[in-house]
Amino acid sequence: MKITPIRNEKDYQNALDRLEEIFDAKKGTDEGDELEILSILIDRYENENFPIEMPDPIEAIKFRMEQMGMKQKDLAEVIGFKSRVSEILNKKRKLTLGMIRKLNSTLHIPTEVLVQDY
Repeated sequence: MKITPIRNEKDYQNALDRLEEIFDAKKGTDEGDELEILSILIDRYENENFPIEMPDPIEAIKFRMEQMGMKQKDLAEVIGFKSRVSEILNKKRKLTLGMIRKLNSTLHIPTEVLVQDY
């Protein structure tokens, strides 16, 4: 087991290839230890080189509504009147703290996503 830092795209690809080879390794074995270390290195490299931006709050709400099969009238039961829901989904009205709390608890959208500017 020779593990080296992932410094470039070639190192990254080699690490992914090796990870695929030992993916089913048992914990506590040499290959299991290698799998764990490679996973950490790959995760770090991906976080540094391929960061994922947080989604737009309104797009996150729409996506979650779609996942849950919700319509605007269903969302109105969570945050208020249908007209208010329409204004929010069309970005004509900002989310209030109370709405953010309700959306977080009802739709399970992280507050970090909902509090962003849009």
